[in-house]
Amino acid sequence: MPNPRTADALAAIGAFREALQNAGYADRTVRLRGTLLTEYLEHVLNEEKVISLTAEELVQPERADSWLHAADAGETRRRNTLTGPDTAAAHDSQRARIQTYNTFVDHLGLSGLQRPYPPSGHGDRLEPEQTYKLLRTLAVRRPTGANAATAIRTAAVAGLVAATGSSVPQLHKLNVTDVDLERRPVPVVTVADFDHPLDKHTVEILRRWLDVRAGITKALEGSDPGYLWIPTKPGRERAGVQPPKPGLTRAAVRTLHAAHRNLVLQVIGVPLRPYALLPRR
Repeated sequence: MPNPRTADALAAIGAFREALQNAGYADRTVRLRGTLLTEYLEHVLNEEKVISLTAEELVQPERADSWLHAADAGETRRRNTLTGPDTAAAHDSQRARIQTYNTFVDHLGLSGLQRPYPPSGHGDRLEPEQTYKLLRTLAVRRPTGANAATAIRTAAVAGLVAATGSSVPQLHKLNVTDVDLERRPVPVVTVADFDHPLDKHTVEILRRWLDVRAGITKALEGSDPGYLWIPTKPGRERAGVQPPKPGLTRAAVRTLHAAHRNLVLQVIGVPLRPYALLPRR
């Protein structure tokens, strides 16, 4: 198997995007990370006046520093902004670049090169009262034509994002056994070996999802593998091959993201990401 570190950087970026897709990341995330890494590569090639680099050469710290400095100064921007083409990069844009770089070097097996994350910006975060109102709305309102099971699953995922401070990819691998709604004195969900207490409202939403989930998996006749988040309806037939029954596979990260975005847009008219529900720190 070829060593990804010695592969041509552009080919390595393509392989990285494919790995993200196979892992179930949302299409938007895959596109963004591919775009940022391509920006990184183009900056280095232009700066050093070379034709190509290997992936390991590309991610060396001095090259990453040069890219991030140029991006921070607005030098890598391809489109104008309301405040001019040379405006400094937004805080969250720089954070996304560092997150992309860290994920890429981890993919290459060079995690020792990872950079510290700057603190999250709060421009698109909801206040606690707004989060609570949105969760209540998602739990009780369902747009005409929306799938009821998908709606309650989306509300349950959103509830756990708010309750645990975890992202959708972090919550993606939860099993039913990670949720203990009978724990006393407070119900919990276990994420990465840490117990997070659940409030009464989140418990109510999770009970509703688990009831819906039980109805879906009943057709599996005892073969339920226990994934917490499962598809709510059969997938499409591909190349004559029937899709697995709902419950036999996990719902993909991109599926959970898309369901959240679509439901929130229909309910409140704003396509807020699950990120907006993360507690401010």
